[in-house]
Amino acid sequence: MDIFLNFPIIASLVAIFFAQFIKVPIHYIADRKMDWSLLTSTGGMPSSHSAAVTALAIAIAIENGLDSPVFAVATIFAIITMFDATGVRRQAGEQAVVLNQLVADFNILVDQVKNWQKKEDQQKQHQLKELLGHKPIEVFFGALTGAFIAFILYYSVFKG
Repeated sequence: MDIFLNFPIIASLVAIFFAQFIKVPIHYIADRKMDWSLLTSTGGMPSSHSAAVTALAIAIAIENGLDSPVFAVATIFAIITMFDATGVRRQAGEQAVVLNQLVADFNILVDQVKNWQKKEDQQKQHQLKELLGHKPIEVFFGALTGAFIAFILYYSVFKG
């Protein structure tokens, strides 16, 4: 059961769960709406992906040093993950917004032409996920979250 003593894994998992959980109160403060679906969704503030890979890299650095090859791998992995979160995934989310608007507009047109108001099942549309990627600020705060979690866990639990 050495896996339960693996500090990098524990730090990464705690960072993910903390970042996902904290999204709910942050969203409530910003929009005055409780949205528990944020616990399992992608995107939003802070980035749980960034928190996880940053916690992983920092935990590895703490255990193996900044000059270790394992730290180098974790750091490059973190950079690629955070770059992807702000790049490709963010663009996919923006495209989903446009596609969802096109679907909504098309449905209005169809409703007007064919009087589909009576067919509720056909009016329900599955929307594409719009909150896929992250704004750079979300990635930044995700990275800070991961760093915070790694240091707190190491000095309070693992080094204790």
